[in-house]
Amino acid sequence: MIKAAMFDLDGTLLDRDESVKLFIDEQYNRFAELKDYVTKEMYVKRFIELDNRGYVWKDKVYQQIVYEFSLPEPAWEDLLSDYMNEFKNYCVPFPRLIEMLENLKNNNFKLGIISNGFGQFQSDNIKALGIKEYFDVILISEWEGIKKPDPRIFNIALEQLQVSPNEAIFVGDHPENDVKPAQDVGMKGIWKRDAYGEDVEADYIVDDLLEVPLVIQECNRLGEYHISSGK
Repeated sequence: MIKAAMFDLDGTLLDRDESVKLFIDEQYNRFAELKDYVTKEMYVKRFIELDNRGYVWKDKVYQQIVYEFSLPEPAWEDLLSDYMNEFKNYCVPFPRLIEMLENLKNNNFKLGIISNGFGQFQSDNIKALGIKEYFDVILISEWEGIKKPDPRIFNIALEQLQVSPNEAIFVGDHPENDVKPAQDVGMKGIWKRDAYGEDVEADYIVDDLLEVPLVIQECNRLGEYHISSGK
């Protein structure tokens, strides 16, 4: 019987691609001197390329941008500081996020987030989405000292939620950081389909967050069926 649902943040609850586009477009506008060295189109395009969907930290991204476009000022530290302070103001949720969370909480499921990243930065983004209060457990890799796909961070979340692995699902967009390690510890691994992955070996695949409660219903229906069949 599934009693808990856990989620990745970026690319699962937070539409990071759209958030980044909004942020970097406005960052270019905030730093007016950039227009003397690079067009907005090129600045936005190059940031997104170097960012690699968030898997390259922004100190490296901004250092490379300053180098490539020969930017004298602002220094990369100023751009990075702007990113750290302002990104939360551009966070875009995936459609029906709140509706899904309301559904799960109204049906008494325990909820958790496991996110890689810097603690305060990710915490600010969770608050910006207006979803912090829905979650019983929020684990961010910097604050935990371990990150996905390390199974220990999944086990910490299970322990804090007081559920066993076979009583929980994990929903994420990354096959190797989210789906597989969740399965390895005994949870149901749910892949939230995106444009970057194919042939993911997941227990279930969803395209829309509102499919998650339906997946849980299906898991529990099949579980009840197997139990009754074994009697």
